[in-house]
Amino acid sequence: MSGGGTDRRSALSLYALLPLRIFLGVTFLYAGLDKLTDSAFLASSGPGSLGELLHSVRDASAIPGLVDLALKSPVGFGYAIGIGEVAVGIGTLLGLCARVAAAGGALISLSLWMTVSWASTPYYYGNDLAYLMAWLPLVIAGAPVFSLDAAWRTRRRRGGRRRAGLRI
Repeated sequence: MSGGGTDRRSALSLYALLPLRIFLGVTFLYAGLDKLTDSAFLASSGPGSLGELLHSVRDASAIPGLVDLALKSPVGFGYAIGIGEVAVGIGTLLGLCARVAAAGGALISLSLWMTVSWASTPYYYGNDLAYLMAWLPLVIAGAPVFSLDAAWRTRRRRGGRRRAGLRI
């Protein structure tokens, strides 16, 4: 095989996770904003509230203690999840601390899978497990292109070369 084909494939592989990054970033940003602007969701009880949802999943969750913790302050927990999703979405879209943002998204997805969608039968009907798996490649690879992380990495490299050039 010619070197040109391998170089092109290598270059294209840098962009392979970009669609996933855009999808997850937009989805989590939207989900967070949706929660933060929904007064019914942020109520401690009543139809459509996080409190009502937590009560309905408590006995079927894999970690009822986590649900109990959230039930101590459903409104505060709702704000924490919403703000967390917004932060993860923005970090993922901008490629800002991309691995940390992806780890945050994975942690949110894991906690939702173990609580809210744990009782889904069959297991693959619960979307939180799929989101958890989708975050893992971004935890591993970060955001190598079109990201603030990549821009800062390039700037540090250039600055290091300039400093090295001055020492010579």
